[in-house]
Amino acid sequence: MEYLVSMTTRVPDGTSEETIDDTRTREATRSHELAALGHLLRLWRPPLEPGEWRTLGLFVAADDGHLEDLLRSMPLRIWRTDKATPLSPHPNDPALSLRSHRTPTKAGAVEFLTSLATTVPEGSPDQTVVDTMEREATRASALAEQGHLLRLWRLPGDGRTLGLWQAQDAAELQAILESLPLYSWMTVETTPLTHHPNDPAANEG
Repeated sequence: MEYLVSMTTRVPDGTSEETIDDTRTREATRSHELAALGHLLRLWRPPLEPGEWRTLGLFVAADDGHLEDLLRSMPLRIWRTDKATPLSPHPNDPALSLRSHRTPTKAGAVEFLTSLATTVPEGSPDQTVVDTMEREATRASALAEQGHLLRLWRLPGDGRTLGLWQAQDAAELQAILESLPLYSWMTVETTPLTHHPNDPAANEG
């Protein structure tokens, strides 16, 4: 099972730089080990406030308890608060037919996470809903082939989806999202992502 984990670290006042550096070094080593075991797929930095230390991670674990064991094994956990969101398979996920958790391949591309909440308008004919869903699947497949859509998951709650995308910038991503047949029924929240030094994708061939 896959999980998106938001990890917020607060180093206690008075902690020596030597202790911080040693803990971060051990964290990098443990991240590499978890990646080699197939439990850590990706790490990103979301937008941060001044002085904020936060990471988003994509993990694989058997269940919630197993995930907690994995997170507790990471050295920075002594200063960190983790919030995990379980992710369920999505039928339009490119990983089912193409590739999974790959690093961006387009020159200058930026990765984004989107939280998509879809609400079908009341009174919509059943056939209209079916046709729109089918066109959405076709468009998602095309965007995956173009390298824009990397992953899709179902989030907890009806009609909620998490997407991992790549685009040249926010404007291109917005145009991509507006091309989705379901877009007029969607509420979208977008999080731009930047490189994390321990991201396993950086070491992929």
